[in-house]
Amino acid sequence: QVQLVESGGGLVQAGGSLRLSCAASGRTFSSYDMGWFRQAPGKEREFVAIITSGRSTRYVDSVKGRFTISRDNAKNTVYLQMNSLKPEDTAVYYCAADPGTRSYLSVSSKKYDYWGQGTQVTVSS
Repeated sequence: QVQLVESGGGLVQAGGSLRLSCAASGRTFSSYDMGWFRQAPGKEREFVAIITSGRSTRYVDSVKGRFTISRDNAKNTVYLQMNSLKPEDTAVYYCAADPGTRSYLSVSSKKYDYWGQGTQVTVSS
């Protein structure tokens, strides 16, 4: 069982920055593929970013150049640095873990077995 706890959300003005953190339990965090997703009111959950155990990354087009996903295996934590935030980034942000034996880049939520509770990000115009 893997537990995920997100933090770092909040209210920020457009153009501002936030850094989300996701702390994971488990002795083999370094082998997990980790992802960030978001869900805005009335919309489906969408992929934001992924970092594999080998540190390969992929982003949704709308955040490329603004968001950066990273991981600190010594702290069992994955981060999402969000810069130049826009009102359309407003959503609940979720981290997800895939502790499976095969590491691969995917934008599908079906890849992940474990999810955090989410953290609210609100960007005002």
